Amino acid sequence: MRIHAIGDVHGHLDGLRRAHERVKADGGADAQVVHIGDLIDRGPDSRGVVQFLMDGQAAGRDWIVVKGNHDHELPQFLRDPRWIAPRAAQQNPWIGRDVGAAETLASYGIENAESLSCEDLHEQALRAVPQDHALWLAGLPPWHLTPLALFVHAGIRPGVDLRAQIEDDLMWLRKPFLDDPRDHGVLVVHGHTPVRRATHYGNRLNIDSGAAQGGPVSAVRLDAEGAWLLGDDGPEPLIPQPRRARPC
Repeated sequence: MRIHAIGDVHGHLDGLRRAHERVKADGGADAQVVHIGDLIDRGPDSRGVVQFLMDGQAAGRDWIVVKGNHDHELPQFLRDPRWIAPRAAQQNPWIGRDVGAAETLASYGIENAESLSCEDLHEQALRAVPQDHALWLAGLPPWHLTPLALFVHAGIRPGVDLRAQIEDDLMWLRKPFLDDPRDHGVLVVHGHTPVRRATHYGNRLNIDSGAAQGGPVSAVRLDAEGAWLLGDDGPEPLIPQPRRARPC
């Protein structure tokens, strides 16, 4: 068995396309690919990213997409523009935080979103964002489990059964997940917390290589031999690294 995974995209359609090209070169056009969320915000073409993935699924590609915290916010904004994500560091609505909401709305044709009143922006967004995009984002699953790995956006609450995990944790958690060295029963493949390069920690594999900050969109392969980072020169083994204390 083999499965491929693609890390955080953040509106970078060019990076997503390159990641898929690497997957196709490694596993063929019919490869199963799990995307670990944060499709939108910050980059220039969130709309294009959503449409690309929807089109692929509609064409019968074996593509799974799990929900990231950024993906959760656009549908919530369309429902209630004053909604505030309870786990956000800044307790402001999506458009009022420095998370790339204006760039996402610009990709749907709404310019200068931050200068508009809440009411005007909401009205324009309801007209500009296709309903099928909003419904697709809202309906993304929070996790995907295979014999090789559990795929989630942010992480899991250690020691809690998967069926009892809270969706907000799966989309937002950092501590205590990142600092926990225990075996979770299956390798957890996640993103959400950017690293310079996809990194294997033994019990988890972080594939968010900082697309939101100008890094690449990572593509990896998992198989019975281990985990592999896909690059222009082919797959490179991802060797589990010893756990280091995280900087303050």
